[in-house]
Amino acid sequence: MSKLPNCPQCGSEYTYEDGALLICPECAHEWSAETEAAPAETAVRDAYGNELNDGDSITVIKDLKIKGSSQVVKVGTKVKNIRLVDGDHNIDCKIDGIGAMKLKSEFVKKG
Repeated sequence: MSKLPNCPQCGSEYTYEDGALLICPECAHEWSAETEAAPAETAVRDAYGNELNDGDSITVIKDLKIKGSSQVVKVGTKVKNIRLVDGDHNIDCKIDGIGAMKLKSEFVKKG
């Protein structure tokens, strides 16, 4: 007997199949069984299309204002040992003189 996935909406473990759909009896959420298959992992790419990995070094390609501060991350700032995370700001790093930051990959280049 194969284990069905929990409901993506309420987390219930009592899901059941009805044809091509999976149904949650607790919240009545219905979803396709194909969408629950292993989601394709997308690679994080820099502004020039190079694939980024954990531990890479990057360079900022545009002046970036820091919200809630008068500081700016200047163009050409080099950042070492990045960590990739999920979300809109997909690079987690530490910038010398500023501290921990989250950056968008579209504003950096590898190297």
